[in-house]
Amino acid sequence: MKVDGKHFRSIWLKPDGWSVSAIDQRRLPHEFVVVGIENAAAAADAIRTMLVRGAPLIGATAAFGMALAMRDDRSDANLDRAYELLVNSRPTAINLKWALDEMMRTLRPLPPSSRAQAAYARAAEIAEEDVAINREIGRNGLALIEKIAAFKKPGEAVNVLTHCNAGWLATVDWGTATSPIYQAHDRGIPVHVWVDETRPRNQGASLTAWELGHHGVPHTVIVDNTGGHLMQHRMVDLAIVGTDRVAANGDVCNKIGTYLKALAAHDNGVPFYVALPSPTIDFRINDGIAEIPIEQREASEVTEMTGRTRDGRIETVRVVPEGSQAANYAFDVTPARLVTGLITERGVLRADRAALASAFPERAAGH
Repeated sequence: MKVDGKHFRSIWLKPDGWSVSAIDQRRLPHEFVVVGIENAAAAADAIRTMLVRGAPLIGATAAFGMALAMRDDRSDANLDRAYELLVNSRPTAINLKWALDEMMRTLRPLPPSSRAQAAYARAAEIAEEDVAINREIGRNGLALIEKIAAFKKPGEAVNVLTHCNAGWLATVDWGTATSPIYQAHDRGIPVHVWVDETRPRNQGASLTAWELGHHGVPHTVIVDNTGGHLMQHRMVDLAIVGTDRVAANGDVCNKIGTYLKALAAHDNGVPFYVALPSPTIDFRINDGIAEIPIEQREASEVTEMTGRTRDGRIETVRVVPEGSQAANYAFDVTPARLVTGLITERGVLRADRAALASAFPERAAGH
């Protein structure tokens, strides 16, 4: 996608052919900074500290981390060390383990002398596959927006509500939840996005709004608790969110607050869609609420906020009283019954086991 008219991906190989560049998403929206990742430890740190974030991008970063590890030391011992280091960098997004397992399937049978080249090739394939998948998600979701647009008055926008950042910054390119929005906008369909701020890290206000603005998509940032009010007053045509893991029964794990949006959508008859690439489906999990691990992050993400002061300085301030404890559950699980449909690269599916297994039999069989 575009930043000031120039195409960017969220992660890419440098011209030297071995080191990796990524956008430091912790610095957005106030600073656009590209950083280098030159070894597996740096890749794991980038994932853990949310320099990169979003399930598909985490997977791609981990794959490149394995390639960097093989450049340094191609032994079996280092292959295992790199896997353990990277797989433990974040717990919730299943794409992380999926990408690392793909790398291990490629690299383990090879002699050490062949591993570095094969690792870079497979990591590049994983990145390109993500771009292709997200493009198809956009095409399938575009049909939903087009159907709503057909009943609008000339020039009247389709209003989409989204939560957190499931944009191109969370993937290698296009995004998941935003891909249908970008494709509708690029086709000239009037579309407007209600952007949840998404506390505590404000990924909606800081990331989704930033990328929509740079691509020219009309949008309005709202506080997290506004969505229900907008739905009650028929100001939302559909909600599209992303996900970090989808259970075999169709339960959806996404950024904290998604469940509440789904409840409000259900109560007001607003279609609630989840956009996801197939590596996000975890057929090992049969009950998302009971079995998906929910990451609990540092309390400081709740107690502190960072922003730009009026005189241009970037400052972090405390927003709760000293001595007050804070809980920081990073994700919640939306039951399948509240999901209108799953927007995948193979079509819009019902959120249930039969539909997922029918669309992705190879993944269902290989779990």
